Amino acid sequence: MHTDEFLCRLNLTQSGELSRRRFLSVGAAGLAGSAFLSQIGAHAAELKKSGRSCILVWLAGAPSQMETWDPKPGTKNGGPTKAIRTAVPGLKIAEHWPKLAKLMKEVAVIRSMKGKEAAHARGTYHLHTGRRMTGALKFPNFGSIVAKKLGDPKSDMPNFVSIGKTLSSGFLGVSVAPFIVNRPGQLPNDVTAGVPASRRNRRLALLKKQEADFAAAGAETLVGEHQTLYHRASALMDSPRLKAFQLDGESAAVKQAYGKSQLGQGLLVARRLVEAGVPFVEVRKGGWDMHKSLFKRIGPACNDVDQSLSQLLQDLKQRGRLEKTLVICMGEFGRTPKINRKSPAPGRDHWARNFNLLLAGGGIKGGQAIGKTSANGQVIDDRPVLVEDLFQTLCKAMGIDPNEEFITPIGRPLKIVDGGTAVNELFA
Repeated sequence: MHTDEFLCRLNLTQSGELSRRRFLSVGAAGLAGSAFLSQIGAHAAELKKSGRSCILVWLAGAPSQMETWDPKPGTKNGGPTKAIRTAVPGLKIAEHWPKLAKLMKEVAVIRSMKGKEAAHARGTYHLHTGRRMTGALKFPNFGSIVAKKLGDPKSDMPNFVSIGKTLSSGFLGVSVAPFIVNRPGQLPNDVTAGVPASRRNRRLALLKKQEADFAAAGAETLVGEHQTLYHRASALMDSPRLKAFQLDGESAAVKQAYGKSQLGQGLLVARRLVEAGVPFVEVRKGGWDMHKSLFKRIGPACNDVDQSLSQLLQDLKQRGRLEKTLVICMGEFGRTPKINRKSPAPGRDHWARNFNLLLAGGGIKGGQAIGKTSANGQVIDDRPVLVEDLFQTLCKAMGIDPNEEFITPIGRPLKIVDGGTAVNELFA
Protein backbone atom coordinates (compact mmCIF):
# COMPACT_ATOMS: atom_id res chain seq x y z
CA MET A 1 0.00 0.00 0.00
CA HIS A 2 1.26 3.52 -0.82
CA THR A 3 0.29 5.06 2.49
CA ASP A 4 1.05 8.67 1.55
CA GLU A 5 -1.28 8.42 -1.45
CA PHE A 6 -3.97 6.95 0.78
CA LEU A 7 -3.65 9.62 3.45
CA CYS A 8 -3.55 12.61 1.10
CA ARG A 9 -7.23 11.90 0.41
CA LEU A 10 -7.95 13.43 3.84
CA ASN A 11 -8.04 17.25 4.16
CA LEU A 12 -5.17 18.37 6.41
CA THR A 13 -6.23 21.31 8.57
CA GLN A 14 -5.45 22.81 11.93
CA SER A 15 -6.75 21.04 15.00
CA GLY A 16 -9.07 22.72 17.49
CA GLU A 17 -9.38 20.93 20.79
CA LEU A 18 -10.01 22.24 24.29
CA SER A 19 -7.13 24.58 25.09
CA ARG A 20 -4.87 24.00 28.11
CA ARG A 21 -5.77 27.41 29.53
CA ARG A 22 -9.52 26.74 29.22
CA PHE A 23 -9.12 23.26 30.70
CA LEU A 24 -7.30 24.68 33.73
CA SER A 25 -9.89 27.42 34.18
CA VAL A 26 -12.67 24.84 34.23
CA GLY A 27 -10.69 22.66 36.61
CA ALA A 28 -10.23 25.62 38.96
CA ALA A 29 -13.98 25.71 39.49
CA GLY A 30 -13.52 22.86 41.97
CA LEU A 31 -15.81 19.96 42.67
CA ALA A 32 -18.83 21.62 41.06
CA GLY A 33 -16.85 21.98 37.87
CA SER A 34 -15.75 18.35 38.05
CA ALA A 35 -19.33 17.20 38.41
CA PHE A 36 -20.31 19.37 35.47
CA LEU A 37 -17.52 17.88 33.34
CA SER A 38 -18.61 14.40 34.35
CA GLN A 39 -22.13 15.16 33.17
CA ILE A 40 -20.80 16.43 29.87
CA GLY A 41 -18.67 13.32 29.47
CA ALA A 42 -21.60 11.03 30.27
CA HIS A 43 -23.82 12.83 27.75
CA ALA A 44 -21.12 12.62 25.09
CA ALA A 45 -20.69 8.88 25.68
CA GLU A 46 -24.45 8.35 25.54
CA LEU A 47 -24.70 10.33 22.30
CA LYS A 48 -21.97 8.27 20.66
CA LYS A 49 -23.83 5.08 21.59
CA SER A 50 -27.17 6.32 20.28
CA GLY A 51 -26.62 4.85 16.81
CA ARG A 52 -27.77 8.05 15.10
CA SER A 53 -26.50 8.80 11.62
CA CYS A 54 -27.04 11.23 8.78
CA ILE A 55 -27.00 10.90 4.99
CA LEU A 56 -26.70 14.11 2.98
CA VAL A 57 -27.75 13.93 -0.67
CA TRP A 58 -26.04 17.00 -2.10
CA LEU A 59 -27.39 18.34 -5.40
CA ALA A 60 -24.40 20.39 -6.49
CA GLY A 61 -25.17 23.33 -8.75
CA ALA A 62 -28.47 24.30 -7.11
CA PRO A 63 -31.70 22.63 -8.29
CA SER A 64 -34.74 24.66 -9.27
CA GLN A 65 -37.41 24.73 -6.59
CA MET A 66 -40.13 24.97 -9.24
CA GLU A 67 -39.00 21.77 -10.92
CA THR A 68 -38.55 19.91 -7.65
CA TRP A 69 -40.91 20.32 -4.68
CA ASP A 70 -42.52 23.76 -5.06
CA PRO A 71 -44.02 23.80 -8.58
CA LYS A 72 -46.10 26.69 -9.89
CA PRO A 73 -48.09 25.16 -12.76
CA GLY A 74 -50.25 27.41 -14.88
CA THR A 75 -48.19 30.54 -14.18
CA LYS A 76 -45.74 32.40 -16.38
CA ASN A 77 -42.88 31.69 -14.00
CA GLY A 78 -43.86 28.04 -13.59
CA GLY A 79 -43.12 27.18 -17.21
CA PRO A 80 -44.18 23.79 -18.60
CA THR A 81 -43.60 21.87 -15.36
CA LYS A 82 -46.73 20.15 -14.06
CA ALA A 83 -47.62 19.25 -10.48
CA ILE A 84 -48.60 15.78 -9.31
CA ARG A 85 -50.48 14.53 -6.28
CA THR A 86 -48.68 12.78 -3.46
CA ALA A 87 -49.64 10.35 -0.71
CA VAL A 88 -50.45 13.41 1.41
CA PRO A 89 -53.75 15.03 0.42
CA GLY A 90 -53.28 18.60 -0.78
CA LEU A 91 -49.50 18.34 -1.01
CA LYS A 92 -48.24 18.39 -4.60
CA ILE A 93 -44.72 18.29 -6.03
CA ALA A 94 -43.28 18.55 -9.53
CA GLU A 95 -44.08 15.83 -12.05
CA HIS A 96 -40.49 14.53 -12.15
CA TRP A 97 -40.82 12.85 -8.73
CA PRO A 98 -43.47 10.08 -9.02
CA LYS A 99 -41.69 7.60 -6.71
CA LEU A 100 -41.07 10.17 -4.01
CA ALA A 101 -44.70 11.31 -4.29
CA LYS A 102 -45.75 7.89 -2.98
CA LEU A 103 -43.49 8.27 0.06
CA MET A 104 -44.39 11.81 1.08
CA LYS A 105 -45.80 10.64 4.42
CA GLU A 106 -42.16 9.97 5.35
CA VAL A 107 -40.84 13.24 3.94
CA ALA A 108 -41.02 16.89 4.97
CA VAL A 109 -40.44 19.73 2.51
CA ILE A 110 -39.15 23.13 3.54
CA ARG A 111 -40.33 25.50 0.78
CA SER A 112 -39.30 28.75 2.43
CA MET A 113 -35.54 28.45 2.84
CA LYS A 114 -33.92 31.88 2.79
CA GLY A 115 -30.22 32.08 1.99
CA LYS A 116 -27.73 34.90 1.64
CA GLU A 117 -25.26 33.52 -0.89
CA ALA A 118 -26.04 33.08 -4.60
CA ALA A 119 -22.54 32.12 -5.78
CA HIS A 120 -21.77 28.39 -5.93
CA ALA A 121 -18.67 28.28 -3.71
CA ARG A 122 -20.10 30.63 -1.10
CA GLY A 123 -23.52 28.96 -1.13
CA THR A 124 -21.96 25.51 -0.79
CA TYR A 125 -19.93 26.76 2.17
CA HIS A 126 -22.98 28.34 3.79
CA LEU A 127 -25.16 25.22 3.47
CA HIS A 128 -22.39 22.90 4.67
CA THR A 129 -21.18 24.90 7.66
CA GLY A 130 -24.14 27.07 8.64
CA ARG A 131 -21.87 30.10 8.40
CA ARG A 132 -20.94 32.55 5.69
CA MET A 133 -17.47 32.58 4.19
CA THR A 134 -15.68 35.35 6.07
CA GLY A 135 -12.10 35.96 7.18
CA ALA A 136 -9.31 33.42 7.38
CA LEU A 137 -10.98 30.98 9.78
CA LYS A 138 -12.30 27.84 8.11
CA PHE A 139 -15.49 26.61 9.77
CA PRO A 140 -16.12 22.85 9.91
CA ASN A 141 -18.33 20.89 7.58
CA PHE A 142 -21.48 19.72 9.40
CA GLY A 143 -20.35 16.17 8.63
CA SER A 144 -17.20 16.81 10.67
CA ILE A 145 -19.29 18.15 13.56
CA VAL A 146 -21.40 14.98 13.51
CA ALA A 147 -18.24 12.87 13.30
CA LYS A 148 -16.79 14.64 16.34
CA LYS A 149 -19.94 14.43 18.44
CA LEU A 150 -21.26 11.01 17.41
CA GLY A 151 -18.22 9.26 16.00
CA ASP A 152 -15.86 6.88 17.75
CA PRO A 153 -12.30 8.28 17.64
CA LYS A 154 -10.94 4.76 18.01
CA SER A 155 -13.07 3.32 15.21
CA ASP A 156 -11.42 1.28 12.47
CA MET A 157 -13.80 3.01 10.01
CA PRO A 158 -13.95 6.70 9.07
CA ASN A 159 -16.56 8.68 10.98
CA PHE A 160 -17.29 10.87 7.94
CA VAL A 161 -17.35 9.49 4.40
CA SER A 162 -18.05 11.58 1.32
CA ILE A 163 -18.78 9.89 -1.99
CA GLY A 164 -17.47 12.69 -4.15
CA LYS A 165 -15.62 15.82 -3.02
CA THR A 166 -16.86 17.98 -0.16
CA LEU A 167 -15.70 20.70 2.21
CA SER A 168 -12.98 20.16 4.80
CA SER A 169 -13.25 19.74 8.54
CA GLY A 170 -11.94 23.28 9.02
CA PHE A 171 -10.45 24.06 12.40
CA LEU A 172 -11.69 20.75 13.87
CA GLY A 173 -8.69 19.04 12.30
CA VAL A 174 -7.78 15.81 10.58
CA SER A 175 -9.38 13.45 13.10
CA VAL A 176 -12.85 14.28 11.72
CA ALA A 177 -11.88 15.12 8.13
CA PRO A 178 -14.00 13.60 5.34
CA PHE A 179 -12.78 10.35 3.86
CA ILE A 180 -13.29 10.80 0.12
CA VAL A 181 -14.52 7.93 -2.07
CA ASN A 182 -14.67 8.47 -5.82
CA ARG A 183 -15.85 5.04 -6.97
CA PRO A 184 -18.94 3.88 -5.06
CA GLY A 185 -19.15 0.13 -4.70
CA GLN A 186 -15.40 -0.41 -4.89
CA LEU A 187 -12.73 -0.47 -2.21
CA PRO A 188 -11.00 2.88 -1.67
CA ASN A 189 -7.66 3.35 -3.41
CA ASP A 190 -4.54 1.86 -1.78
CA VAL A 191 -6.49 0.11 0.95
CA THR A 192 -5.11 -3.32 0.08
CA ALA A 193 -1.91 -4.10 1.93
CA GLY A 194 1.17 -4.61 -0.23
CA VAL A 195 3.23 -6.12 2.58
CA PRO A 196 2.43 -8.41 5.56
CA ALA A 197 1.01 -6.74 8.67
CA SER A 198 4.15 -7.51 10.69
CA ARG A 199 6.33 -5.70 8.17
CA ARG A 200 3.94 -2.77 7.97
CA ASN A 201 3.96 -2.42 11.77
CA ARG A 202 7.77 -2.39 11.80
CA ARG A 203 7.72 0.40 9.23
CA LEU A 204 5.26 2.41 11.31
CA ALA A 205 7.38 1.91 14.44
CA LEU A 206 10.46 3.11 12.55
CA LEU A 207 8.56 6.12 11.25
CA LYS A 208 7.48 6.97 14.81
CA LYS A 209 11.10 6.98 15.95
CA GLN A 210 12.15 9.18 13.03
CA GLU A 211 9.42 11.68 13.83
CA ALA A 212 10.36 11.91 17.51
CA ASP A 213 13.13 14.44 16.79
CA PHE A 214 10.76 16.48 14.65
CA ALA A 215 8.24 16.54 17.51
CA ALA A 216 10.92 17.52 20.01
CA ALA A 217 11.85 20.45 17.77
CA GLY A 218 8.41 21.98 18.22
CA ALA A 219 6.19 20.11 15.75
CA GLU A 220 4.51 17.85 18.29
CA THR A 221 0.98 18.70 17.14
CA LEU A 222 1.77 18.13 13.47
CA VAL A 223 3.55 14.86 14.22
CA GLY A 224 0.63 13.72 16.36
CA GLU A 225 -1.84 14.34 13.55
CA HIS A 226 0.44 12.59 11.06
CA GLN A 227 0.71 9.52 13.28
CA THR A 228 -3.04 9.51 13.87
CA LEU A 229 -3.62 9.38 10.12
CA TYR A 230 -1.23 6.49 9.64
CA HIS A 231 -2.73 4.61 12.57
CA ARG A 232 -6.27 5.03 11.26
CA ALA A 233 -5.23 4.10 7.73
CA SER A 234 -3.62 0.92 9.06
CA ALA A 235 -6.70 0.08 11.14
CA LEU A 236 -8.98 0.58 8.12
CA MET A 237 -6.89 -1.81 6.04
CA ASP A 238 -7.47 -4.54 8.62
CA SER A 239 -11.10 -3.72 9.38
CA PRO A 240 -13.70 -6.48 8.89
CA ARG A 241 -16.18 -3.68 8.16
CA LEU A 242 -14.26 -2.59 5.08
CA LYS A 243 -16.69 -4.63 2.98
CA ALA A 244 -19.32 -1.94 3.61
CA PHE A 245 -17.69 0.04 0.79
CA GLN A 246 -18.40 -2.82 -1.63
CA LEU A 247 -21.66 -4.09 -3.12
CA ASP A 248 -20.74 -7.76 -3.46
CA GLY A 249 -23.24 -8.76 -0.79
CA GLU A 250 -26.16 -6.99 -2.46
CA SER A 251 -28.48 -8.77 -4.88
CA ALA A 252 -28.82 -7.73 -8.50
CA ALA A 253 -32.41 -6.70 -7.75
CA VAL A 254 -31.33 -4.29 -4.99
CA LYS A 255 -28.62 -2.75 -7.15
CA GLN A 256 -31.14 -2.31 -9.94
CA ALA A 257 -33.66 -0.75 -7.56
CA TYR A 258 -31.18 1.98 -6.60
CA GLY A 259 -30.23 2.59 -10.22
CA LYS A 260 -26.92 2.10 -11.97
CA SER A 261 -25.89 5.75 -11.81
CA GLN A 262 -23.09 7.09 -9.62
CA LEU A 263 -25.71 8.54 -7.28
CA GLY A 264 -27.75 5.35 -7.08
CA GLN A 265 -24.79 3.14 -6.27
CA GLY A 266 -23.48 5.84 -3.93
CA LEU A 267 -26.70 5.86 -1.90
CA LEU A 268 -26.62 2.09 -1.65
CA VAL A 269 -23.08 2.33 -0.28
CA ALA A 270 -24.28 5.08 2.07
CA ARG A 271 -26.93 2.76 3.48
CA ARG A 272 -24.30 0.07 4.02
CA LEU A 273 -21.92 2.53 5.69
CA VAL A 274 -24.44 3.83 8.23
CA GLU A 275 -25.37 0.23 9.00
CA ALA A 276 -21.66 -0.39 9.61
CA GLY A 277 -21.57 2.45 12.13
CA VAL A 278 -20.41 5.45 10.09
CA PRO A 279 -22.33 8.44 11.54
CA PHE A 280 -22.20 10.77 8.51
CA VAL A 281 -22.18 10.04 4.77
CA GLU A 282 -22.48 12.58 1.97
CA VAL A 283 -23.32 11.56 -1.58
CA ARG A 284 -23.11 14.09 -4.42
CA LYS A 285 -24.83 14.55 -7.74
CA GLY A 286 -23.75 17.50 -9.86
CA GLY A 287 -25.18 19.06 -12.98
CA TRP A 288 -27.94 21.26 -11.50
CA ASP A 289 -26.59 24.61 -12.68
CA MET A 290 -29.12 24.82 -15.50
CA HIS A 291 -28.89 28.32 -16.94
CA LYS A 292 -29.72 26.79 -20.32
CA SER A 293 -31.78 23.83 -21.50
CA LEU A 294 -33.42 23.50 -18.10
CA PHE A 295 -36.63 21.91 -19.32
CA LYS A 296 -34.71 19.38 -21.39
CA ARG A 297 -32.21 18.43 -18.70
CA ILE A 298 -34.29 18.56 -15.55
CA GLY A 299 -36.34 15.40 -16.14
CA PRO A 300 -33.44 12.91 -16.33
CA ALA A 301 -31.64 14.63 -13.43
CA CYS A 302 -34.70 14.45 -11.16
CA ASN A 303 -35.56 10.90 -12.19
CA ASP A 304 -32.14 9.69 -11.10
CA VAL A 305 -32.57 11.20 -7.62
CA ASP A 306 -36.23 10.17 -7.44
CA GLN A 307 -35.38 6.51 -7.97
CA SER A 308 -32.34 6.23 -5.73
CA LEU A 309 -33.55 8.47 -2.89
CA SER A 310 -36.94 6.75 -2.76
CA GLN A 311 -35.26 3.35 -2.61
CA LEU A 312 -32.96 4.54 0.16
CA LEU A 313 -35.89 5.74 2.27
CA GLN A 314 -37.77 2.49 1.74
CA ASP A 315 -34.72 0.40 2.61
CA LEU A 316 -33.96 2.37 5.76
CA LYS A 317 -37.53 2.02 6.96
CA GLN A 318 -37.77 -1.69 6.18
CA ARG A 319 -34.47 -2.35 7.92
CA GLY A 320 -35.45 -0.35 11.01
CA ARG A 321 -32.90 2.42 10.44
CA LEU A 322 -34.98 5.39 9.27
CA GLU A 323 -35.95 6.65 12.74
CA LYS A 324 -32.27 7.04 13.65
CA THR A 325 -31.01 8.14 10.23
CA LEU A 326 -31.58 11.73 9.19
CA VAL A 327 -31.75 12.07 5.40
CA ILE A 328 -31.22 15.52 3.84
CA CYS A 329 -31.57 16.35 0.15
CA MET A 330 -30.58 19.86 -0.91
CA GLY A 331 -28.33 22.13 -2.95
CA GLU A 332 -26.59 25.44 -2.27
CA PHE A 333 -29.52 27.71 -3.26
CA GLY A 334 -32.39 27.79 -5.75
CA ARG A 335 -33.10 29.17 -9.22
CA THR A 336 -34.77 32.38 -10.35
CA PRO A 337 -38.58 32.20 -10.46
CA LYS A 338 -38.47 34.11 -13.74
CA ILE A 339 -37.30 32.03 -16.68
CA ASN A 340 -34.39 33.54 -18.58
CA ARG A 341 -35.13 33.63 -22.28
CA LYS A 342 -31.79 34.86 -23.56
CA SER A 343 -31.18 31.71 -25.56
CA PRO A 344 -33.26 29.30 -27.64
CA ALA A 345 -32.96 26.87 -24.71
CA PRO A 346 -34.07 28.86 -21.64
CA GLY A 347 -33.25 28.11 -18.03
CA ARG A 348 -33.12 29.69 -14.60
CA ASP A 349 -30.30 31.61 -12.95
CA HIS A 350 -28.98 31.79 -9.38
CA TRP A 351 -31.46 32.65 -6.61
CA ALA A 352 -31.00 32.45 -2.84
CA ARG A 353 -34.03 34.47 -1.69
CA ASN A 354 -36.21 31.38 -1.50
CA PHE A 355 -35.56 27.72 -2.26
CA ASN A 356 -36.55 24.29 -1.00
CA LEU A 357 -35.12 21.08 0.44
CA LEU A 358 -36.21 17.69 1.79
CA LEU A 359 -35.81 16.09 5.21
CA ALA A 360 -36.76 12.58 6.30
CA GLY A 361 -36.00 10.17 9.13
CA GLY A 362 -34.13 11.08 12.30
CA GLY A 363 -37.35 11.91 14.12
CA ILE A 364 -38.57 14.28 11.41
CA LYS A 365 -42.37 14.38 11.08
CA GLY A 366 -43.11 13.65 7.43
CA GLY A 367 -46.14 14.43 5.33
CA GLN A 368 -45.89 18.20 5.53
CA ALA A 369 -44.60 21.27 3.75
CA ILE A 370 -43.07 23.99 5.91
CA GLY A 371 -43.47 27.53 4.57
CA LYS A 372 -45.16 28.92 1.50
CA THR A 373 -44.09 31.02 -1.46
CA SER A 374 -46.24 33.36 -3.54
CA ALA A 375 -48.22 32.15 -6.54
CA ASN A 376 -45.45 33.28 -8.89
CA GLY A 377 -42.67 31.99 -6.62
CA GLN A 378 -41.06 35.42 -6.22
CA VAL A 379 -41.31 35.85 -2.45
CA ILE A 380 -41.87 33.91 0.76
CA ASP A 381 -45.44 34.36 1.96
CA ASP A 382 -45.21 32.35 5.15
CA ARG A 383 -42.68 30.86 7.61
CA PRO A 384 -39.25 31.88 6.31
CA VAL A 385 -36.50 29.48 7.42
CA LEU A 386 -32.98 30.85 7.67
CA VAL A 387 -29.86 28.75 7.21
CA GLU A 388 -29.17 29.11 10.94
CA ASP A 389 -32.67 27.77 11.65
CA LEU A 390 -31.91 24.78 9.42
CA PHE A 391 -28.71 23.97 11.32
CA GLN A 392 -30.49 24.29 14.65
CA THR A 393 -33.00 21.77 13.26
CA LEU A 394 -30.30 19.39 12.06
CA CYS A 395 -28.61 19.48 15.45
CA LYS A 396 -31.91 18.75 17.19
CA ALA A 397 -32.51 15.75 14.93
CA MET A 398 -29.01 14.44 15.63
CA GLY A 399 -29.15 15.04 19.39
CA ILE A 400 -26.34 17.61 19.26
CA ASP A 401 -26.36 20.70 21.48
CA PRO A 402 -26.10 23.65 19.03
CA ASN A 403 -24.91 25.94 21.85
CA GLU A 404 -21.89 23.83 22.69
CA GLU A 405 -18.66 25.68 22.07
CA PHE A 406 -15.67 24.54 20.07
CA ILE A 407 -12.33 26.24 20.64
CA THR A 408 -10.49 27.54 17.58
CA PRO A 409 -6.70 27.26 17.23
CA ILE A 410 -6.33 30.82 18.59
CA GLY A 411 -8.43 30.02 21.67
CA ARG A 412 -11.66 31.63 20.51
CA PRO A 413 -14.88 29.86 21.63
CA LEU A 414 -17.46 29.36 18.88
CA LYS A 415 -20.91 27.86 19.21
CA ILE A 416 -21.73 24.97 16.89
CA VAL A 417 -24.59 27.08 15.49
CA ASP A 418 -24.52 30.86 15.67
CA GLY A 419 -28.14 31.96 16.19
CA GLY A 420 -31.36 30.68 14.71
CA THR A 421 -34.20 28.58 16.09
CA ALA A 422 -35.08 24.98 15.30
CA VAL A 423 -38.14 24.38 13.09
CA ASN A 424 -40.11 22.62 15.81
CA GLU A 425 -43.02 21.80 13.49
CA LEU A 426 -40.76 19.17 11.96
CA PHE A 427 -40.74 17.08 15.12
CA ALA A 428 -43.69 14.99 16.26
